[in-house]
Amino acid sequence: MSQSIAVIGGDARYLELLRQLQTMTDTTIYLVGFDNLEQGFTGLKQTDFFDLEPEKLDAVVLPITGTDDEGYVEAAFSDQKIQLTKEWFGALDKSALIFTGISKKYLTTVTTDLNLTLIPLFDRDDVAIYNSIPTAEGTIMMVIEHTDYTIHSSRVIVVGFGRVGNTVANKFAALGAKVSVCAQSIKDLARITEMGLTAIPLDELEKHTSESDLLINTIPANVVRKDSIQNLPPHAFIIDLASKPGGTDFDYAKQRGIKAILARSLPGIVAPKTSGKILADVIKQFLIKEGRK
Repeated sequence: MSQSIAVIGGDARYLELLRQLQTMTDTTIYLVGFDNLEQGFTGLKQTDFFDLEPEKLDAVVLPITGTDDEGYVEAAFSDQKIQLTKEWFGALDKSALIFTGISKKYLTTVTTDLNLTLIPLFDRDDVAIYNSIPTAEGTIMMVIEHTDYTIHSSRVIVVGFGRVGNTVANKFAALGAKVSVCAQSIKDLARITEMGLTAIPLDELEKHTSESDLLINTIPANVVRKDSIQNLPPHAFIIDLASKPGGTDFDYAKQRGIKAILARSLPGIVAPKTSGKILADVIKQFLIKEGRK
């Protein structure tokens, strides 16, 4: 059964995603927002947004960031402004699948109102766990770049023990760092201890930061506050891996002279090929499951 997919906007990760989607048989792939791309994709159809026929599409792949509050999408390889209006979404067939990385208010509201199937890929455990690997590697890269001491023997506190925090803690421990992990649930604290790491209850973070060289936050909430930052030694480095605006009081860190960086989209920066393949694999699974082979 033939199918039509529109890939609208995207960044470097989408180059590998397109290569992977190309392997699907009986599939027509329309590219929108790739007009400045130097390399071509044989067999894919570059088209203008206004030439798309949404009613004929089986799936739409939006950028990682979805849309902004007015429906505009980010297109790294185009100067065009591409706006997905509610009317445009309304022209889609009700069976169409809409893929994005994360979904903000506009996209969630529009697709819910129109009873369309929206799939935020980064909400899925498999995607988040796979992506935690390049995130951890990117964090290691940033630490090496921004510090003048080795990771080995450094005192590291990882705030949060979710999918990213778990992988980051493991990777830094494997490099010989002295890793503590800050978490809230009793279950997580027990698992951290079982892994041979030091467990810190979240509400006691400020009691431990005085003996920390690296503070890595993964929680998208205001958790690395003034009380924790004021106890950090002057050479300490904060990396915040949480989604924008992060969970760190960056203003206070600046006042104290503590280097603090909000490191967003590390998988797309350090390993776009791997990240694109991860996304493509999950999208293909959905299309096959829905009978859109």
